[in-house]
Amino acid sequence: MLRERVITALILAALVLAVLFLLPHVATMAALALLVVAAAWEWSAFPRFTQHSARIVYVAFVAACVAATWWFGVEREEMDRLIQMALLWWVFALVWVAIAPARVNSTTAAGAGLLVLVPAWLALARLHAAGPQLLLFLILLVVAADVGAYFAGRRFGQNKLAPRVSPGKTWEGVGGGLVAAALMAAVGVWWFSLDAPRFLALCLVVVVASIVGDLTESLFKRHAGLKDSGTLLPGHGGLLDRVDSVTAAAPVFLIGLERLGLLR
Repeated sequence: MLRERVITALILAALVLAVLFLLPHVATMAALALLVVAAAWEWSAFPRFTQHSARIVYVAFVAACVAATWWFGVEREEMDRLIQMALLWWVFALVWVAIAPARVNSTTAAGAGLLVLVPAWLALARLHAAGPQLLLFLILLVVAADVGAYFAGRRFGQNKLAPRVSPGKTWEGVGGGLVAAALMAAVGVWWFSLDAPRFLALCLVVVVASIVGDLTESLFKRHAGLKDSGTLLPGHGGLLDRVDSVTAAAPVFLIGLERLGLLR
C-alpha cells in the first residue's frame, strides 16, 4: 500500500511540474479546468443523485461555469467578487463543520460543489498567471502541512478535531501541520524575498483554510456514505481526496497576497 502511494505521488509530482512550468499559461488553465471537471464528477456523488444522467448534467453545469468565467475574463476586476464569495463560503463551511455537520441534503451538497470548485479554478489560474512558482509554493505548503499533520497525529494524536466529520484527525495533528507549514513558509520568505512576519501569518491562515477544505469534503463524503471520493489515484483514493485542501487554500492565498501587497 505504501509503495503504491509513493509511486502515485511521484507520478503526480512530475505531472504537476510539467503542467506548471512546461505548458503556456493558456494550456495550464485548460489543464486546471479539466482537473476541476474531473473533481466535479467525483463531487456529483455527494448529493446522492439517483440517475447517472443527473451526475452528467451536474458536471456539465460546473464545466459551463468554468468556461463562462474564462470567457468573461479571469483577470477582470469583476471576478474578484467570485473569489470573495469563496472566502465567505469557507467561513460558513467552518461554522457548518463545527456546529451542524449532520445538516446536509442533496441541494446543499450540490450547491457547495459550485462554491468550492469554480472559485478554486479561478484562484489557481490567477496564481499561475502571477507566477508558476507561487502556485508551486502553495501546493508545497499544503503538502507540508498534510505531512506534518499525518506524522504528528500518528505519534501524539489523542484529542479529536472533528469526530463527527473525520474521526482520524486530531488537534495534535493540526499542531504538527502548522509547525511544518511554518518551516515551509520560512523557505517561502527566502524563495520570494518577502516580508517574513506577514508572509508567515498568511501561510498559517492558508493552512487553517486547507484543513477546513479537507473537513468539508469529509462532511459530504459521510453524507454520501463514501470512504473515498473515487478510485482514480491508486493508494490515494479519488482526485478530490488529494485536492480538497487546495480548493480552500487557493482563494485565501491569492487574496492574502493581494491584500498584503506581496503579489507582484
